[in-house]
Amino acid sequence: MRKTLITVALLFIGFASAQENISYQKPSAEILKLADYERAPSVMMDSKRDYMIFSYRPTYKSLDDLNQDEMKLAGLRVNPVTNISSSITYVNNLKTKRLKDKTETQVKGLPANAKIAYMNFSPDEKKVAFTNTSATAVELWILDLATNTAKKISTQPLNANLGMPFTWMADSQHLIVKQIPANRPELIDDKKNLPTGPTVSNSDGKVSQNRTYQDLLKNPQDEANFETLAKAELVKIGIDGTQEKFKPAEIYSSMSFSPDGNYLMLTTIQKPYSYIVPLNRFPMTSTIYDKDGKLVKTVNETPLNEIMPKGFSSVRKGKRNMSWRDDQPATLVYAEALDGGDQSKDVEFRDEIFLWEAPFTAAPKSFFKTKQRFNGIEWSNGNYAVVSDDWYDTRNTKTYLINLTDGSSAKIDDRNYQDVYSDPGNFADTKNKFGRNVIDVQNNTVKLVGAGFTKNGQFPFIDELDLKTFGKKRIYTSKLKNSKESIVDILDKNNVLVVEQSATLYPNYFIRNLKNGKAVPVTNFDNPFESIKNVYKEVITYKRNDGVVLSGTLYLPANYDRKNHKEKLPLLIWAYPTEYKDKNTAGQSTQNPNDFTFPSYGSFIYWVTKGYAVLDDASFPIIGEGNTEPNDTFITQLVANGRAAIDAVDKLGYIDRTKVAVGGHSYGAFMTANLLTHSKDYACGIARSGAYNRTLTPFGFQSEQRNYWDVPEIYNTMSPFMQADKMKTPLLLIHGEADNNPGTFTLQTERYFQALKNLGAPVRMVLLPKESHGYAAKENVLHTLWEQDQFLEKCLK
Repeated sequence: MRKTLITVALLFIGFASAQENISYQKPSAEILKLADYERAPSVMMDSKRDYMIFSYRPTYKSLDDLNQDEMKLAGLRVNPVTNISSSITYVNNLKTKRLKDKTETQVKGLPANAKIAYMNFSPDEKKVAFTNTSATAVELWILDLATNTAKKISTQPLNANLGMPFTWMADSQHLIVKQIPANRPELIDDKKNLPTGPTVSNSDGKVSQNRTYQDLLKNPQDEANFETLAKAELVKIGIDGTQEKFKPAEIYSSMSFSPDGNYLMLTTIQKPYSYIVPLNRFPMTSTIYDKDGKLVKTVNETPLNEIMPKGFSSVRKGKRNMSWRDDQPATLVYAEALDGGDQSKDVEFRDEIFLWEAPFTAAPKSFFKTKQRFNGIEWSNGNYAVVSDDWYDTRNTKTYLINLTDGSSAKIDDRNYQDVYSDPGNFADTKNKFGRNVIDVQNNTVKLVGAGFTKNGQFPFIDELDLKTFGKKRIYTSKLKNSKESIVDILDKNNVLVVEQSATLYPNYFIRNLKNGKAVPVTNFDNPFESIKNVYKEVITYKRNDGVVLSGTLYLPANYDRKNHKEKLPLLIWAYPTEYKDKNTAGQSTQNPNDFTFPSYGSFIYWVTKGYAVLDDASFPIIGEGNTEPNDTFITQLVANGRAAIDAVDKLGYIDRTKVAVGGHSYGAFMTANLLTHSKDYACGIARSGAYNRTLTPFGFQSEQRNYWDVPEIYNTMSPFMQADKMKTPLLLIHGEADNNPGTFTLQTERYFQALKNLGAPVRMVLLPKESHGYAAKENVLHTLWEQDQFLEKCLK
């Protein structure tokens, strides 16, 4: 065994030293054929399921796309020239199709070299507004579905730096649009302006739990630039191109019309800004105006929120989740914490929900109190509403049916929200007279559409729930044997819109007749991955040493002899740890062998074409029952999960268990580094965009609520950086040089690499230019695949 390890290490070191100053590479032909493909369009539909809009975009961005001007401020990354997110993904073509037509039709009049984003139906769903980003500006365009023609209607550049830059008015003839102010100041160049003093921050002694955020403001110059980029004037634009000023320049974080269209709620960001939290925790003011822009009422003012109580079920004080009630003309609904937002306090009710009716001269009225933290409310086209609450520490969720006629309530669901086998599904909805999506109530009954995961497989369903007796009746269960269907919508009492797929059949839309079971195709997207249609695919289940049931999707090369399996294959395991509060839910599986096999750089599936066995999405539950937290035994459970996976595939006779590689992205990279440190089960590992030193994320990470000073032994033990002297297994580290994810700073990989290198571990580090937490540029994605391919060939073959 020692000789094998030395040989692998020498091969690895030789490979690493030979690749200095490397240029971009492409993977082998088998992988490139799968990775360099044409992406099928995304589908957007109106509520009547009449029109389908197909959005086409390139499979990858280019490195040039990532090399545009960029400013990082208050948690934003924006292009200061075009004034839109620098990470946004654009659509470059649109086609339309009526549901029952055979073919789609090209939209006419689209801009040349289109960069389309923020597509949004008008209230009457006869038009679609969208933005197009030119070389210098964001433009507003309108697609008329009747003529299938698009045209530009804005003459001034839009400001999309804070997201969606427009909202439709109720008449479907006008929009309120964020525009760049005419007198906008120049941005300050830090390199050309000397500071006038130091940057100073203070603490007033209050305890808080703020995570390690990226791209924060750092100095007064950043504050000024943030204000310059975020401010916008509001302009009323007609679909004929006419314009009139609506509101002066401010930092508008959101715009929302009341269901009847007579009131507009504008939320603006105020000073003081913060250097330790992003813009969503800056002071904000929500104000109601009438549709002509006249002031009605300031309805909410939230201060700077730098202080948060510990725990994932803690929230800020004051009114929160303020929105319009969907079934009334103009009524606000919001929640307010009854425990001061602090989950550690022992109270009978956590939250109170209030209703506030226009014109907001009377006091808000209490609507409902929740035992746990308010999670949402759904309204209906009848006299009912549904309220849900949840509590992170127990993973419990409760759902209540509220009778709006007499105010009575009944609990209709109470379960662990990670328990997918007991998930009742989602309420079927409809558009009400205000054009809002609401629960569809017919004769005091509603329908629930569920994914249908069970211990015996997946069987999507439609249930009918009686709102008087709470009795349920199953009216449809999908029982396709060699394919899977997902229920998109109930079209009428006899037909449903579904997406059907199998391991080798690309997902497509069908209309399924519930009476005769026949399915009429609606779309016909081709399978771009024909080269892997003959690989063997199976969902396997197995047990951990403590009896927890695990699962994973196993892939074997086409034509592999599974009966005699004389050839022992190297095994690749790709996984991501998930925390649970009980063993039963941890052992549930959502994997379906009839899911289409979609290879991507986010897994190892490509390598089944090169003679590897692949266990994809292997279960890696981390369980903490009762008062025990999952991470209290993180390492022990992690090693047990990996060993159970290897044992399961080895028992089938397919693999050489001395040639096993493990890999993962983000928290999966953290998992990989720990497995190589604490287990001898692996020949090598690939860790991408991870965090390896948990003392650099001292106020919580992933699902850990405790801070470093609460449990320093947990943070230290879980940090592979702290155990770097024990790690002697070949490791490939990959990271985007511009990672934007909280906690996974690129520095994490750089420091871990330095530690491993200086301690003599066989390690290779690859930093991808311009990339964030997920990789987007074609050059970087293909090079990542090449790096992984070379690494696996050296270490395993």
